[in-house]
Amino acid sequence: MQKFSTAVIALVMSLGTATAYADDAQCNTVKLADPGWSDIASTNAVARLLLESLGYQVKIDSLAVPIIYGGLKDGKVDAFLGNWMPAQQGFHDKFIATGDVQQLSRNLEGTEFTLAVPDDVWNAGVKDFADLQKHADQFDKKLYGIGSGAPANLSLKEIIDKNEFNLGQWKLVESSEQAMLAQVDRAVKKNQFITFLGWTPHPMNVKLKMHYLTGGEKWFGSKGEVFTLTRKGYPQACPNAAKVLSNLSFTLDMENSIMAEVVDKKISFDEAARAWVKAHPEVLDVWLAGVTTLKGADAAQRLKAKL
Repeated sequence: MQKFSTAVIALVMSLGTATAYADDAQCNTVKLADPGWSDIASTNAVARLLLESLGYQVKIDSLAVPIIYGGLKDGKVDAFLGNWMPAQQGFHDKFIATGDVQQLSRNLEGTEFTLAVPDDVWNAGVKDFADLQKHADQFDKKLYGIGSGAPANLSLKEIIDKNEFNLGQWKLVESSEQAMLAQVDRAVKKNQFITFLGWTPHPMNVKLKMHYLTGGEKWFGSKGEVFTLTRKGYPQACPNAAKVLSNLSFTLDMENSIMAEVVDKKISFDEAARAWVKAHPEVLDVWLAGVTTLKGADAAQRLKAKL
């Protein structure tokens, strides 16, 4: 009787150990968010490729940045791969520092995100935020930003509201990433002055002859980082899916390559991500380390076979 009890206990303990890191049914769908940025569309596409190959379903909602953070806090969004720092310091302080949203991992280093100008404007002497007001009329006193509510836009509004660099009379023009860059293209073709939000990684750095202005480090930093966030408790509730997301790390060259494929070949981000991973299968050993499929199979082996 004693032997039987010990065996039962051992069996129960082993089963508990085996399933401790498995995801239950509530984790089968991973809810990601996309603020309409090409770089996040690229990284989301990679995440979707990996997760769906393991048996998960992936749902990606297009949401403004403030809504994404609210969704993470309320549990309506599982993960966000686009916490750009220090540009999103305000959201970090409001949601992450308070513990309402979890910072899972850093997925990118060496980013830049600040005002930029085309080559001709740079050569005309606009190289710093302090140079903008000197050419106010040529710029029509406009700063071109991205979607309303974006952290970078909020920083530009603060600069205007506080009359930093004597920009108090300037106007922030908010629009989508695509609309902003279309406006930049028109200005370049007409040899007009324009300043706009630029960042890397992004194909704009290849497509445009552009330069980043100095002087805005207080609001945008010099070099930045991007972090993956999750809703509170997600790594504990869904450890296998969270392990995939925490393993994901990218490079500027990789993201630029995927985005350039989308622009140049007119293909989807999913297609570009799959092509990049197929050409670099060695990354799967890192991205899928310690991960299994939903049915417990070897994750890296399965995805390599599918590719």
